[in-house]
Amino acid sequence: MAAFLQWRRFVFFDKETVKDPGDAGKGFTLPAGISACDSGRGHIVLGDMEGQIWFLTRSMQPTPFQAYKLRVTHLFQLKQHSILVSVGQDEQGINPLVKVWNLDKRDSGNPLCTRIFSAIPGNKPTEVSCLSVHENLNFMAIGFTDGSVVLTKGDITRDRHSKTLTLHEGTCPITGLAFRQSGKITNLFIATLEKVLCYTLSLKEYPRVELDTHGCALRCTALTDPSQDSQFIVAGDECVYLYQPDERGPCFGFEGQKLLVHWYRGYLLLLTRDCKTPNKSEFGSREASPSEKQLLTVYDLDNKFIAYSAAFDDVIDVLAEWGSLYILTRDRRLCVLQEKDTQTKLEMLFKKNLFVMAINLAKNQHLDSDGLSEIFRQYGDHLYVKGDHDGAIQQYIRTIGKLEPSYVIRKFLDAQRIHNLTAYLQALHRQSLANADHTTLLLNCYTKLKDSSKLEEFIMTSESEVHFDVEIAIKVLRQAGYYSHAVFLAEKHTHHEWYLKIQLEDLKNYQEALRYIGRLPFEQAESNMKRYGKTLMHHVPEETTRLLKGLCTDYRPSRETPADRESLGHTLGNKANSEEFIAIFVNNPRELRAFLEHMMDVEAQSPQGVYDTLLELRLQDWAHEQDTQEKNSLQEAVLSLLKSENYSTVFDKALVLCQMHNFKEGVLYLYEQGQLYQQIMHYHMQNEEYGKVVEACQRYGEKEACLWEQALGYFARKEEDCKEYITAVLQHIDRNNLMPPLLVVQTLAHNSTATLSVIKDYLINKLQQESKQISEDERKIREYRVETTQLRQEIEELRSSAKIFQKTKCSMCNSPLELPSVHFLCSHSFHQHCFESYAESEAECPTCAPNNRKVMDMLRAQDQKRDLHEHFHRQLKCSNDGFSVVADYFGRGVFNKLTLITDPPGGKAGAASLDSDLQRDLLIHTKRTV
Repeated sequence: MAAFLQWRRFVFFDKETVKDPGDAGKGFTLPAGISACDSGRGHIVLGDMEGQIWFLTRSMQPTPFQAYKLRVTHLFQLKQHSILVSVGQDEQGINPLVKVWNLDKRDSGNPLCTRIFSAIPGNKPTEVSCLSVHENLNFMAIGFTDGSVVLTKGDITRDRHSKTLTLHEGTCPITGLAFRQSGKITNLFIATLEKVLCYTLSLKEYPRVELDTHGCALRCTALTDPSQDSQFIVAGDECVYLYQPDERGPCFGFEGQKLLVHWYRGYLLLLTRDCKTPNKSEFGSREASPSEKQLLTVYDLDNKFIAYSAAFDDVIDVLAEWGSLYILTRDRRLCVLQEKDTQTKLEMLFKKNLFVMAINLAKNQHLDSDGLSEIFRQYGDHLYVKGDHDGAIQQYIRTIGKLEPSYVIRKFLDAQRIHNLTAYLQALHRQSLANADHTTLLLNCYTKLKDSSKLEEFIMTSESEVHFDVEIAIKVLRQAGYYSHAVFLAEKHTHHEWYLKIQLEDLKNYQEALRYIGRLPFEQAESNMKRYGKTLMHHVPEETTRLLKGLCTDYRPSRETPADRESLGHTLGNKANSEEFIAIFVNNPRELRAFLEHMMDVEAQSPQGVYDTLLELRLQDWAHEQDTQEKNSLQEAVLSLLKSENYSTVFDKALVLCQMHNFKEGVLYLYEQGQLYQQIMHYHMQNEEYGKVVEACQRYGEKEACLWEQALGYFARKEEDCKEYITAVLQHIDRNNLMPPLLVVQTLAHNSTATLSVIKDYLINKLQQESKQISEDERKIREYRVETTQLRQEIEELRSSAKIFQKTKCSMCNSPLELPSVHFLCSHSFHQHCFESYAESEAECPTCAPNNRKVMDMLRAQDQKRDLHEHFHRQLKCSNDGFSVVADYFGRGVFNKLTLITDPPGGKAGAASLDSDLQRDLLIHTKRTV
């Protein structure tokens, strides 16, 4: 029970007297003889002792109509419908009538009365004490002075759609009725002078619960709004009770004789007498004497303060409409209480430093988050000034998200209050509103306080609850020397670069760093080995080499279980480019050699750099080796590497390496592979290896004939006795006719030691060959002359005499000729049907056609190649017998001078034309048909 005397008092309402709109200087005068009143739907409803009902609009314009003949005793205006229910009398005696008015419909200018019925429980005449109507228009309850409650169920606006029954009977007058709707459950609260009950109307047989054994006077009940769970308020002289449908709720000790109870926007309104006149048994003794004062008090039950309190003279009722409270008094005056705005009320509380109350009030008034944050800030400032830093920081924490964090941080940095600042920064991170600077500051606070437990708690949150910039946290921890915490954070949140940097640069834990890299996915393991490989190779060379071997062959993270590998089946892992890691071994040749040899063993198609580097290492070992046997072994290893199939594309670099280390076998092998035969011979010439020069000519002379000429020139320039080698070269030149004899003589003339005996045999043999060639050419000339003479005679015969065809058999089927037959100048004859079957052309002999076609093809080929000068020069250069090439092209007419004859002489030109035509006829063998 809370004593109201301990509650603070405020003036949150402004009191004004309602002015008459017709006369602004005068107060508004209510109608005389008011006996009942209510409000809702934008008007105040008044009933008087003459049976009239008055409607007051917001402009204070009264509109009456005659509802009863005698008087109006009760009014109930529904808030959600334009329905007014009234109770009054039309005749003398105890005969109360209930009338239902539809305010939206009119009957002769007055509201339409939709229903009238007598309000008498059973057959006993009794007076109505209270009235309540459910907002769904399905229930109406009427309480009587004899303790009865009549319930009308159904449509209350019509007689035939509703039924009336006596819900409750008792001996004490009914002082209060209220309907409560919660979901589908409808309850009716009933208050008498001696008890409080609750009926459940949504269940059959209407079960009831007796909530209390003491009641209240008339008009001392009310129902809270749904925000307060629609509780039933019963105001006794000692206390005010709140009830649920099944139990009694909180109780407030407000002393004084209660005359009136209302609920308004979360406030409880109580009208009490200043002096006590307790006589609960007298039902009609609540009328105050004209000399007594009445006290109207507005309570805020949630925040425990009095929002307004003032004395009035003889209050009829307090009504709520148009956002204000209207107080009706017996002297026909009308006062209005207007609630101050929220900001004004808060400022009043701020002046008295009542921040907790201001916060509660703001929440009840549903103030926005910005407004609440400002209250928290002011409250925090107040506590900070008082020196209550712990309390201040709690209020500042509630401003997070609205108040700039620097406002709070600056205060506590200046005050050296690291503990409070830490609490604020923690809250800032929990709400994920911290930036990198806040994270840095918080971690510095932890390190300054040496609070390892808090630091661990902060960084060891689950990944779904991380409220800070992990990278910033790692940096701060590293700078503060908390390497283990920084490493933990980096590993947990997969900041691999930071983890490795701390392990290698700060902790010098190279083994752990290498192990960590081996657990990373391929891409990250590859990039980190490129970044830190040299450092790791310097300190842990064997382990680093082992990891690189795996990375460049078939890499799988070491954290994979055997089951994971088995689930992958035969899927190949990732492979890095081994060539990119060679630079890591710059100071570790032994590990580099092992790495490269491993790569060549496991990967057939290794990158070019692998072969080049391994070749260089083996050449260095060969060059520095003193032991003959070991040197031969190393030589074989180098040659085997050069001869490997995958090394043919790196010729240039390999050749340079072999030349740098003077590796003769490798140089010669590479020359041979590159078909650089002249370089091979020049290499032997530089080393004056005469036998090797001749041997090179013998091996590669067929592929490059000029080698023999170069060899002859080389030996010719030597002053030593090289007769043996010159003789061998000359024999080959003679045998293959590689050089003209005159050029051979001129070449050897430069050698002072070469005598005529050296080339005697060569010259004799050459002269003999020339003599044979001359004899053969003369013989052919004679044959060609005889053949030419015969051809000319045959042409002359064809020109000057007739051709007699004496063939008796067909040249095709060898059968006797029969007419018709076909004869050609070439002396071939055919049956007509044989010629048509086998001839490809009517003007050509089928028997001579193949030979003629060959001749014509040769002529056409000569015509096409007549301008092929480049081809001629190339063939002349490469041929062993240049004279034959020249003669061939001479015969093709390449060297013929083109002559254009514009006006040929008559006789000679005609003869030439005749000769050419005759030659063409001989080739084509024009047919003659007999």
